[in-house]
Amino acid sequence: MLHDLELSGGTLTAVVPYHTSNILFLVGGGRSPLYPPNKVVLWDDALGTEVAELEFRERVRGLACRRGWLAVALRRRVVVFQIGEQVTRYAEWDTCDNPRGLLAMSTAAYSTLLTIAGRQLGHVQLVHLPPCPPPAPTGPPPSSLPRKPPPPPAKHPVSIIAAHTTALTTLSVPASGRLLATTSSRGTLVRVWDALTGKLLREFRRGTDKADIYGVAFRPDEQELCVWSDKGTVHVFTLVSSGPTNRQSTFSPLTPFLPLPKYFDSEWSYAQYRIPSQSSHITLSAPPSRSPTADVPDEERCVVGWIEINPTNESGKGKAAEYQLIALTYVGGWYRLSLPQRGSSYQPSSSANAASSSPPRVSATQHRPSSTSSVGGRDKGKEKEVEKEGKESRECALQEFRRRVAMRDNQFGTKFQPPSSMENPHAERQAILLERILKNTSKCTEMLLELNLCMEEILRANAYVKTAADLATKYRKNVQYNLEATRENRPDGPNDAQ
Repeated sequence: MLHDLELSGGTLTAVVPYHTSNILFLVGGGRSPLYPPNKVVLWDDALGTEVAELEFRERVRGLACRRGWLAVALRRRVVVFQIGEQVTRYAEWDTCDNPRGLLAMSTAAYSTLLTIAGRQLGHVQLVHLPPCPPPAPTGPPPSSLPRKPPPPPAKHPVSIIAAHTTALTTLSVPASGRLLATTSSRGTLVRVWDALTGKLLREFRRGTDKADIYGVAFRPDEQELCVWSDKGTVHVFTLVSSGPTNRQSTFSPLTPFLPLPKYFDSEWSYAQYRIPSQSSHITLSAPPSRSPTADVPDEERCVVGWIEINPTNESGKGKAAEYQLIALTYVGGWYRLSLPQRGSSYQPSSSANAASSSPPRVSATQHRPSSTSSVGGRDKGKEKEVEKEGKESRECALQEFRRRVAMRDNQFGTKFQPPSSMENPHAERQAILLERILKNTSKCTEMLLELNLCMEEILRANAYVKTAADLATKYRKNVQYNLEATRENRPDGPNDAQ
């Protein structure tokens, strides 16, 4: 830790650093706000005092900044300020109802992108500000030539993307501003867009059940992204074809030939990690477990980001740089996670059972004589071992962690730990049985959701078939009527022949 700043006398809802400077943007909120929630306070950490403030007529919902610019999200508009010797108002844009204060801004040199909520539900506005200036050089002049600004785009960039049909929950862009990741209130899909052309590049599936996605973060080199939600699980997806590959259903090769639902062509995370709950026991060697139906405590609510480390081998020589994840929990704990090795990407087997947030798989049943039941038992045990190894191979490895025990405040303002209950001699066995019951219930729910999706697609297809059949019946009747009318009106018809 480089510096610990403690502001007494109230609580804050947002603290945003102004990049490589001593300025912090503070927004008050919570039970006892330190500042009014309709103000953005500029705090100079070197002086230890406020130097400016921006006041609005309503509560501030969100902030985003880069070198020279600050964007403030309100309930139905976004206001942008230019920061220099003075703070001046640049422009503002109207949005739809935006209670989360969604906005994102690219921060790399010469980048221009600012993404905000659109005027319609599920839409995104792409605003291009003046290019971000490069950082001022420090120290001796570099030997290489300074980076030149990129050429202007050949085509006019798009300004609106119809990302989802429901309300947006997150907007994320990398530092370059070339990509855009969006999620909706359903919480099942993560869509990655080209910020210049507005084209949908990739679509990832977090899971099948509804979730509240807290955030999406691109890796600095834009080769992967991570997603975290109220399920307490961090999912990692790859954006490139080299290295680990995202998991897919075994039905996905059939989608070009059969009209299967889009669900079976989804891409699933190749790595994941579940943030442990307060009652879980953590070891650096075994992944933690959590009941799938438990409520999400504050220790599982987190913010996830990428870091770059330079590991060393036994001889003391440095290895290639490696990207890892850092998860900061709401109670002050943190977890450092390493990704699975590049050679250990999980490939779904045909006999593996579907787990939560996993793609559907085909289960092949083979009939064997009763005399070979022992052999079948051994094969089943091997299949379970292979399934377990595959599941562990896609788990992020916990490298380092720190946990802080959350205390509750009583009515007198003092902190106390909740009293421990009487020991139950059967507690461990009961916990195991309960965990099995909940796991089986979760699997049943997962399969029912998948069955419902398939039934919806079948009903939709049946409606199309019924419509086609009705049209064919009407066409046959019209043809028959026209033939009979033509036969009666011919000169050599039956009446004329008589």
